[in-house]
Amino acid sequence: MRATARSRPRSPGRRPHPVDEVLPAGKLAVYGVQHVLAFYAGAVIVPILLAGAIGLSERELIHLINADLFTCGIASIIQSVGFWKIGVRLPLLQGVTFTAVSPMIAIGLAAGGGTEGLLVIYGAVIVAGLFTFLIAPWFSKLIRFFPPVVTGTVITIIGLALLPVAAQDAVGGGSAPDPTSARNLAYALGTLAVIVVIQRVFRGFTATVAVLIGLVLGTGVAWLLGDATFAAVGESSWFGVTTPFYFGWPKFAGAAIVSMIVVMLITAVETTGDVFATGEIVDKRVGREDIARALRADGLATTIGGVLNSFPYTCFAENVGLVRLTRVQSRYVVAAAGVFMILIGLVPKAGAVVAGIPHPVLGGAALAMFATVAVVGIQTLARVDFHDHRNVVIVGTSLGLAMFVTAQPDVAKALPGWAQIVFGSGITLGSITAIVLNLVFHHVGRGPAIAGAPGTPTIRLGEVNRMSREEFVAAFGRLFQGPTDVVGRAYDRKPFADTAALRTAFQEALFAAPREEQRALMAAYPDLGGDRVADGEEGDDSREDQASAGLTRLSDDDRAEFAELAAAYRERFGIPLIVCVREHPDRAAILREGRRRLGNSPAQEHAAALIEIAKVANRRFEDLVAEANPIATARAGAFGSGAR
Repeated sequence: MRATARSRPRSPGRRPHPVDEVLPAGKLAVYGVQHVLAFYAGAVIVPILLAGAIGLSERELIHLINADLFTCGIASIIQSVGFWKIGVRLPLLQGVTFTAVSPMIAIGLAAGGGTEGLLVIYGAVIVAGLFTFLIAPWFSKLIRFFPPVVTGTVITIIGLALLPVAAQDAVGGGSAPDPTSARNLAYALGTLAVIVVIQRVFRGFTATVAVLIGLVLGTGVAWLLGDATFAAVGESSWFGVTTPFYFGWPKFAGAAIVSMIVVMLITAVETTGDVFATGEIVDKRVGREDIARALRADGLATTIGGVLNSFPYTCFAENVGLVRLTRVQSRYVVAAAGVFMILIGLVPKAGAVVAGIPHPVLGGAALAMFATVAVVGIQTLARVDFHDHRNVVIVGTSLGLAMFVTAQPDVAKALPGWAQIVFGSGITLGSITAIVLNLVFHHVGRGPAIAGAPGTPTIRLGEVNRMSREEFVAAFGRLFQGPTDVVGRAYDRKPFADTAALRTAFQEALFAAPREEQRALMAAYPDLGGDRVADGEEGDDSREDQASAGLTRLSDDDRAEFAELAAAYRERFGIPLIVCVREHPDRAAILREGRRRLGNSPAQEHAAALIEIAKVANRRFEDLVAEANPIATARAGAFGSGAR
């Protein structure tokens, strides 16, 4: 699969990727409406908050909402359909970023509030959008600083940090939520229950519109009971269009522009996380050019927003969760949603209908969607090696700070104004923390760290290339069990250009070794689940390997099963059963794998054993690299006995 999401010419009859599939018009319409309903409350909350804070009139607020929806539609089409090098061409719906709320309020109030403040905001938004568009290629080059430990953490934080927003809606939303209301609770949990039941009972089209059905049924029940009103529909006009610079020509202030650029840099991190999340969901690889396209679309949409009386744009996590929940992957569904949003922005009556959805009903649906975003993050984190203590620190610290600010948002008020931009959002703080800690733990240092442990000297690649054979074997002998002949053969491949070259040397030395040497190496590996491993008699590395699958804490029955398998395997092949248990953490799966391999030929099993030894060595090599504490690099002394 290519690293970009760009469509490629297809041979006749070849089915397109689900992302590029154009669904029938009816399905596009229904799925698009579902996206709009899931998105609507989040879309309009920013202009509502801003208008109230800087003193805009109700008429001005209505115009802001219409402009917001109209521009959201344009932005979503740009992002999902794309043109030239703009738009990631994934099912990503665009909305106004919550990160910008506090800075925009501060800018507006500093400029005197009202429409005067709004003009300064729009000046900053236009410049920040252009800035984002221009830096997109350079920002995308930082993709190597977004490994799964960062992207998984950011995606998880986005989902978890948005759950309180859903909870606020579920208890009534607005300015006067009522957590004690049994009726609010019934609407929220009832809507959630409908979505779950439909997902469980139905298949096909019905299951994919579960959120839409939940919203419609919940709203219908609320209307019958008098808790939903659509009076605003009759009061709204049929047609209304937002014109460029409706409130006047924008004004440009240096401090406001800098503040909004900071917002867009933070938003770029969130967009990167959403793009990776969506790539995971639709099974499409995300590359550097995809990130650049997404950020260009953000920048262009933000600039258009400043012109058309709206605000900064980013990908909306609500709709990322909806894509995962419904499994409808076509980007043209989002484009259809964009068309509907443009129409709603032009027809205030349509917006009034959507606005009639009660907060608790919307909150119940949002609980499912936001939690689904968090699940995508957890799936990404499943690829992270948590045997590496650094990754535990990165994820734990980032999640902790994000949830701290989410639970106690007023802590930002204890800090200077510039710091409130970061500490005012759990998503922002957690994302930045993950990025910075990943840099500190994985990228800061004097070149590749090869081996060592926290608090002990670190071995660097240059030192490895200067080692004698005895020092080299002493440092890396633990990669293999028993004989160190393979390590000595790897030494002969010096010098090593980088860490990957060193790893490759061990692999090639293993597979190029004489058969007798390979058999001797295999014979040195201990039986799985044996007492000698549990008691530490086979070395710490073997114990740590098998402990990862719980093989050092077996019940008597399990121990007997493993002993029976080991004896049968030795009798057939003359070597112990070797399995890289870190890749098979389920004991039952290990037993099934071993029994299956009993049916192999001796030649095939010899090759299988070598592959498993290579996997074990790779894992132990990763441990050595992980234990090389990069923070201690500046203090690392020469190689000595304490480094091992």
